[in-house]
Amino acid sequence: MQELVEIKEVNHIDNKILNDLTHLLIDVVNEGASIGFLPPISEGEAEAYWKGVLKQGIILWVAKINEEVCGAVQLHFTDKENGLHRAEVAKLMVNSNHRRKGIGKKLMNVLHEKAKSHRIKLLVLDTRLGDPSNKLYKSIGYYKVGEIPKYAKSSTGELDATVFYYKEL
Repeated sequence: MQELVEIKEVNHIDNKILNDLTHLLIDVVNEGASIGFLPPISEGEAEAYWKGVLKQGIILWVAKINEEVCGAVQLHFTDKENGLHRAEVAKLMVNSNHRRKGIGKKLMNVLHEKAKSHRIKLLVLDTRLGDPSNKLYKSIGYYKVGEIPKYAKSSTGELDATVFYYKEL
């Protein structure tokens, strides 16, 4: 039976959402995701991150299955006068127990629609070279524009390349 995935925009992080997001971040970081943290990430560090996320210029969505957060993504707007037409996709993450179910794609589709409603014409993002997310981004219309070698330290201590993508809306 297919599990029902619900995508919700988060305007306030209550204790339940905070707990779920904290455990999501710990899961994906400990699984090796390149999203700005290195494992092992403590519960306090993950919680502190989420407490600071909802600020002006950022929209956060969560994916839920049976009221439990199983994924998240953020849209970051710029305050640069010459860049108000663009935004950055940040920290797409799906719990390791729920991957390959289309959750990332559903999160991105909702993000795209919201970006359009804000008159965003260009989305940009970066991800580690070789990550499964590269395939997802290409499949939903993102174009690779380049790579930067040795961009971010991995959980093994290696310096990994990152890939930059864009999508015109």
